[in-house]
Amino acid sequence: MTLEEGRRVRLAEDVGIGEAVTAASGVAVGFLSVGAGAEGTVERVDGELPESDGVREYRRLKALFEDYGHTMPTASRERLEAQLAALEPQWDAHRERGKRVTVRVRLDNGLVLDGAHQDVLTLL
Repeated sequence: MTLEEGRRVRLAEDVGIGEAVTAASGVAVGFLSVGAGAEGTVERVDGELPESDGVREYRRLKALFEDYGHTMPTASRERLEAQLAALEPQWDAHRERGKRVTVRVRLDNGLVLDGAHQDVLTLL
């Protein structure tokens, strides 16, 4: 899923916010949460890094290998496998960074959810 500023999203899960406290006594009386299904607009996407040249090359070579690797001469296939192996650390690092994408969402009810992980949102 690609989240972008201005996209409409919906919470896929309940999101806990914190304790509900009475103003008079300051005693916690419950727990605040925003229920699944609340909708809003993405204001900012954090942590999403553009693909490096190595990552783009890995994707290109991997597609080539998957589509045509079985038809290649042995030496060409082995060279392609070696190139993929050399680029694999960059690919793995990119995938790890991609897992940490967070967003700031302004919900329609006026609440702002900042630092929300992309996995708790679905696109509308």
